[in-house]
Amino acid sequence: MEFRDRIRNSFGRQAAMATIGAELTRVEQGTVEIELPFDEKLTQQHGFLHAGIISAALDAAGTYAAYSLIDPDASILTIEFKVNLMSPGRGERFLFRGEVTKPGTTIIVSDGRGYALSADGPAKLIASMTATMMVIRGREGIEG
Repeated sequence: MEFRDRIRNSFGRQAAMATIGAELTRVEQGTVEIELPFDEKLTQQHGFLHAGIISAALDAAGTYAAYSLIDPDASILTIEFKVNLMSPGRGERFLFRGEVTKPGTTIIVSDGRGYALSADGPAKLIASMTATMMVIRGREGIEG
């Protein structure tokens, strides 16, 4: 199965992404984008998109970017990430882009950027993430 199909199938099984209304909008080798419409149910007390939602979407984008580079019989798990929240999550939609910065056979590093999108202006950078993923092979219960 081609990597785009594997990513789409895996993303379709992610209940967390379905719960927040996330959509897989771009799948390229080493780069994945996820978009999310604004939803008041996903905000914190000031009405901004919650940092946990931003982090989850950036993690998924970066992990799938890494997933695009591994063998079809392997899987991948995040083992560490750091998020910088740069601006309030205020927008009509949000775009989360993950890109592999250091490919590897066991450890892969990706960087992510989160943007707030509005009809009346340019995309605004709201967050960045650097994440480390571990490639998993032959572990029961963890398949692509």
